[in-house]
Amino acid sequence: MKPKQTFRGAVIKPGTRPAGESFGTSLGALLGPSLGKPVPNPASGPSAQDVKDARVRVGREVAGRGGKGVSVITGLPLNAAGLEALATQLKKTCGAGGVARDGRIEIQGDHRDRLVAELIKLGYDAKRSGG
Repeated sequence: MKPKQTFRGAVIKPGTRPAGESFGTSLGALLGPSLGKPVPNPASGPSAQDVKDARVRVGREVAGRGGKGVSVITGLPLNAAGLEALATQLKKTCGAGGVARDGRIEIQGDHRDRLVAELIKLGYDAKRSGG
């Protein structure tokens, strides 16, 4: 007779796992405390000094897009998560689509003036680049 508690053909015996432990193992449990490096907090944004010293440029590109122009923001001192959050906010401000990739934000259409004004409002020293 087959045991009642099975998982993909493997018998799971009751009481073999401590309560609350999942089947997987966390990376911290695998690597242990021997790493000694502090884990960066992804939720923390850039410091005020980083924002002040950043050379944020807002330009326009049409290359490789079939003649369609996009506004490109470069020089932001943000990690990938922060860049994605800022891109979402700027896309809503402009009412356009866009993407955050390769350390820069691309917003569809020519919204350079609006983007510069919004970035200055957020505390960045943003300037318009190009023609």
